[in-house]
Amino acid sequence: MQRVPMTAKGAKALREELEKLKKEDRPRISAAIAEAREHGDLKENAEYHAAREQQGFCEGRIGDIEGKLSNAQIIDIQDIENIGKVIFGVTVTIIDVDTDETKVYQIVGDDEANIKQGKLSVNSPIARGLIGREEGDVVQIDTPGGTREYEVDKVEHI
Repeated sequence: MQRVPMTAKGAKALREELEKLKKEDRPRISAAIAEAREHGDLKENAEYHAAREQQGFCEGRIGDIEGKLSNAQIIDIQDIENIGKVIFGVTVTIIDVDTDETKVYQIVGDDEANIKQGKLSVNSPIARGLIGREEGDVVQIDTPGGTREYEVDKVEHI
């Protein structure tokens, strides 16, 4: 099986979600199904069908999270010495050479990626172009909006 890189924070968030699904959501849905069964005829019981659908989503998500955690290669960036090189888990500050616009991204796993929070998937074009670069390097990256030129300003292990 292929190992999937994940930050320690991302793994912790998945474990917390898994715990909530198993200890809160699963019992709540089971209780809703039991209550809906008491109402009689299941063929035309909308509450029963809605609860069963919720149960399917919940169990699917539990399986999904368990699978991701079992294949995860958890990388705690704070345990790695900062030598100014862009690697998985670092927070990198880049400057667009053309516009002087500064952007700060943390390079994370696919499941953690959220561009609004500044979390960039390791498989995104920008992250792939930055991996292996060092502070001060200028790199050309092919993005969906065209080729952009960025300078790696700062690499932090936050």
